[in-house]
Formats: sequence, C-alpha cells, structure tokens
Amino acid sequence: MEHRLVTAIETALGWRSSEPIGTGFVLGRIEDDALLSRILTPNKLLDIAMRRSLNRPQFRAFQNGEEVHPAVYFTDSVSPRGQSIPMANMYRLGDLLRQGATLIMDQVNVFDPTMEVTCRALQWWAHERVQVNAYLTTNDAAGFPLHWDDHDVVIVQLSGEKDWEVRDTSRTAPMYRDADPNSTPSDTVIFNGTLQAGDVMHIPRGHWHQATRTGSGTGHSLHVTFGITKRTGASWMAWLGDWCREQEIFRHDLDRRGTGSSALMEAASRLVCQRGPEDFLSAHRQQTAPGRHVPFLGIFGPLRAVVCTTHFPPRLRENGDAVDVMAAGKKLTFAAKALPSLRLLLSGRPVALEQAAAAAGDEIHEVAVALIKEELCAPLTDELSWGYTGLVTDATS
Repeated sequence: MEHRLVTAIETALGWRSSEPIGTGFVLGRIEDDALLSRILTPNKLLDIAMRRSLNRPQFRAFQNGEEVHPAVYFTDSVSPRGQSIPMANMYRLGDLLRQGATLIMDQVNVFDPTMEVTCRALQWWAHERVQVNAYLTTNDAAGFPLHWDDHDVVIVQLSGEKDWEVRDTSRTAPMYRDADPNSTPSDTVIFNGTLQAGDVMHIPRGHWHQATRTGSGTGHSLHVTFGITKRTGASWMAWLGDWCREQEIFRHDLDRRGTGSSALMEAASRLVCQRGPEDFLSAHRQQTAPGRHVPFLGIFGPLRAVVCTTHFPPRLRENGDAVDVMAAGKKLTFAAKALPSLRLLLSGRPVALEQAAAAAGDEIHEVAVALIKEELCAPLTDELSWGYTGLVTDATS
C-alpha cells in the first residue's frame, strides 16, 4: 500500500524504508500544503470531539501547565428518557481555547477514517503497531513538561507553529516496565527551535522532549504524533514464556531443593534456539487480530468495493495448485486461479469489483466475499473510502 503521507515522511526525513526508525533524531520538511490539510485540521479535530462521547484520558485539556478537570468542559447530555451521555461542551471548550489551552485526543485513528487508513499504511510500512495522537494548542499555552516516551514517534506539524526542545537519552533504550525509573533528564540538547506547518520530526524512544507556545502570543499549533511501538528482546522473552507452557517440564512446580534445575535449563535453552527473534517478529505480524470494520450485510445492497483491513500485509504463498493466505492469525487456502484476485484484494488499496473483474476474472466477487467473511477485507463504505481518497491509489488504477 502506497500512501502519500508515508512517502512524504520518507522524503522529508531522507529515508528509503522504515529501517531508520529508532536509530536517531531526524528533522525534515513536507512542502505539500494540500496534504497537510487533508490529514487533519483544527476544525476537523473539534468536530470529532463534538460528535462523540469521549472521556478522559482519551480526550484531555491542559491550561497553565495543569490538566483541566473534565467537569469544566464536559456536560452530561440527557435524552428525553433520562439517559445520560457525557459530551464535550463546545461553548466551554471554546472559552478554554480562547484563553489559551492544549487539547489532546489519543488514538484519533479510532474515530477518523483518514487517520485509520494512515495508521494502517504506516503499520504496513513499519511492520509495527501505530497509533496517532493529536495536539491542538492555542495562543501562548504550554504543553507537557520535559518527558520521554517508551516508543518511537514521528511528529508532523499540520498547521500553526510550536517551540520544541529535544534532548539526548539519559538511559539507553528505556522501557515502560524497566529496572530503572529513568527520571533524570539529559543535559545534552539535540534540537531547540520552532516547528512550522510541514515540518516532520522523528524522536527515538527515550529522548527527552517538550513543546510549548509560551510567549508565542496569538495563534495556534496542531500536530499529530504517530507512536510506533517496536518489539524488543524483552518482548521476545515474554513470547517464549507463553510457548513454554506447551512443554510439560515447564508446567511442573519448581523444586526448592534444586533437583531438576539442569533439565529445566536445558529445556529453556532448546526453546530459545527453536523459536528465535525472527520467529517472534513473524508471528507478531501474522497473528495480530483483525482490525475493526463495518460488517457486510447483503440486505443493504450488493458488494461493490472492498479493501484489505489487516494490521499488517497478508502473506501469499503459492503451493502447486493452491494459494495459502496467512494473516490475522488465520491461514486460508484458495485454488491457484484465485491468485490474481488475491493480489488485488490484499494489496491494501481499494478495489472496485466490477472494474477489477476485467483484470482478475469474475471469480474476484466470490474471493472478495470469502475474505470479508474471514475479516481480512471489509466493504468499502463511503466513510471508509474517504480515508483513501486522494491518499492511496485504487488497486485497479
């Protein structure tokens, strides 16, 4: 799947693939203003907040360096039957923004199809899970104090401007669950400057950073942070812990007298050799559960277009007169003649079935229904289609 933002990030940072993620701080620039506004605007973010029932910590507000109590900008909307639903009070939210505040919406990809598709494209590119948080700051409000993240981030400044400070790590490869609290910031400043619309920044895990508009006066900043959580050696060891339960020796109680320890350690050594880090990374990509999507119901009308919605690219393996598809924890087998249809339908790009049938054959309809039933593909609704329009080329173009 080729996505305009992914390509723009690569170009801005001077990358040719996702391999440099986590290797060092990089700053670059996207010159395509139309792309920036297509991804997200301040008004679009506020519209998302207005139309959904959100709660802390998914939607938060900060002012004067402190979190604003949700009661200030949330109001229970009571239906005629007395049902209460918490909704953002847009009038009060507007007051906060006029005074100067920072709004944070975590996992915007859950609510917005453009962000959903963008994160999926980044996942196919990086082979790791990705989520996106949006930060809207107005006037001279401050942001978070100096801190570090336990994942790599790619920051895209979409509109306005914001001052940033990025420092070196004070602990190599820190983790969320770690043997050290890592609470003392580094004194080494890597970057101290202002991001303007179009600027892109990659901050590796563990680098201290902070952003603010303090002293900037009237104006705003909107940036999105794509969090990329890469697998670690500790992740691999935890995975091995699950696999060890298959062997009886690991299910027995530990003997406090120490008898049997040698056999246990030998079994552990064999397990490490049998299931290496490469096996873990492959399993992580292939066994991740299917993504959320609207189900196909024939009573709403015929299936006209579909798109692959797996978190990672499905694997196709030709096997004589059959083709195996491996994705989302499943292995599906199709007749070899389905290969052209599978390549189109699992490309990650939207597929209009009538148009695609000319290239792949009429069986593409049957294959599409099977892939939707197994949750590897989803119907291309009007809403989901908007997440691809102008950003991802159709598979049959």
